[in-house]
Order: sequence, then structure tokens, then C-alpha cells
Amino acid sequence: MVDDRDLLKVVSGIIGEERTSDDCCMIKVGDDNIILSTDMLHESTDFPRGMTDWQIGWMSAAVTLSDVASCGAVPLALLLAAGLDEPERISGITAGAKDCCERFGAELAGGDIDFHSELTIVTTGIGRVEDEYYKTRRGAKPGDIVCVTGTPGCAGAALEGSERYWKNLVEPLPAVREGRLLAVAGVSSMMDVSDGIALSLYDLSGSSCVGFEISMDNLPLSPGVSPEMALYSGGDFGLLFTCGRDILPVTGVDCTVIGVVTDSGEVLCDGVLVERRGYSHRWMEEI
Repeated sequence: MVDDRDLLKVVSGIIGEERTSDDCCMIKVGDDNIILSTDMLHESTDFPRGMTDWQIGWMSAAVTLSDVASCGAVPLALLLAAGLDEPERISGITAGAKDCCERFGAELAGGDIDFHSELTIVTTGIGRVEDEYYKTRRGAKPGDIVCVTGTPGCAGAALEGSERYWKNLVEPLPAVREGRLLAVAGVSSMMDVSDGIALSLYDLSGSSCVGFEISMDNLPLSPGVSPEMALYSGGDFGLLFTCGRDILPVTGVDCTVIGVVTDSGEVLCDGVLVERRGYSHRWMEEI
């Protein structure tokens, strides 16, 4: 079984690990640091049955704005390319993406349209960040605390049939304001948790060459959401970050300390190795 992280290693060998270790890349343009990120979503794997076209457009924009936010950047613009199975869907999709962009301070600035047998949306986000506030997955240090914003697991609960959290799943709110505030406050590393906390911890571990010790009792839970769902399910767009203990609290950011950074190289929960699983794309073919 091959997943998208296996394929990322192939890409890294061609264009360099520094271009593939984060959800965004930074390009120097004069005195500006431009942040770029792109995402591809398919109806069969990413848009749960029952979503409106407006919600599909909103979600498509939100996932990319979340990546931009995780770098501490201010979002500027979004491009949306739509491979449409039915041409009339473009109106709702565009309106949803535009509304999401406007809510979080970006402009829906254009894109592309073509035919596709399965609805496929590609969004590309553009942001700007100063040198001192640019955050990646590579800054975590032993002794830091590890924290998460929001209450993870709600989107997973919706996928399991909880109508209570349906909106969490189909109209996610990227933590744009929180990402900026945390970056300015001086966190050491940051990413979003769209693939689940467990898999995100492994991503941080690999990039920063550190380990983590978290506590299941510390996971912030919404009613009806189990600790396991909070740890392993994807679809939430809170932020996972590390920082020195003196950083918190950060005014305007609701977050929970879930553990500490260690030098073990292992991701542990209550002393037990965490399963390396969460949301990922998989292929059966051998690479």
C-alpha cells in the first residue's frame, strides 16, 4: 500500500525536501515573502454526500487558506480551477469560495474551468509573511510544549453520522487570525491538523527531528467526540503548534496544551506509541 506521503518522498528527491516539508512554500520577491499553497479535492473522496455546491466552494477555499494560516501568513488571494461534471455547478461553487475568501481577508482572483467526469477542484492560495513571523514544521525543540487550537474530532464525528457537527465538516473555518497571532507571539513550529492530530504529530516529528509525549486526558473534546476520534480523524482545521512555556497565553487564541516535545524521536500518548494513521490518499500499486 502506497500513500501520498510515500509519493511525496519521490517528489522531494526531485525538487528538494525544503520545497515539500510544509504545506506551503515561501518565495522571495524583492523585500516580500510570498507564500504559495495548492490543494486538489475530488467529489468521491473529499466532498461528503449531501453537501451543496456552495459548501463545496467554501470547503475548497478553506482548506488552502488553512495552509496559508499555518505559516503565520496573511492571505492575499485564491485561484480556483474547477473540473466540472455539470456546468451549472460553477455558480454555487464560485459563490461559496468567494464568501469564504471574503470572510478571511483574501480575494478570489480567478482560475480555470474545464470538463471532468468527476467534480475536481484545485485551489491555489497566495499570502504574505515577514521573515520573523514565517513558521514551518521544523522549529520544535525538546522542552517545548505542544498545543492545539479548537476541538478536534468534530468533522470525524460528522462523518460517523453526527448531524450536530455537520457544519464543522462541510463549512470548516480556517484559523487565519489565530495563525497570525501565534506567529507574532513566537511559536517555534506550526501546521494545521486537517489530516488528524496523530498524523500531524508524526509530520512535525519528522521535520523537526523530535518526539512528542501527549496525554489523552488533555485532548480538548466536544460532546459526543471520543478521544480516539479526536486523535485520529481528519477534516478539522485547527492548528497544531509548539512553543516555549512562557509564550502562553496568547490573547485572542483559544488553545489547549496536550503534551511536550521530547528528544526521543517517538510519538507517545500516555507512554504508548501512537499509531501512525489519519487521513491520507492511498494507492494499491507498488512504486
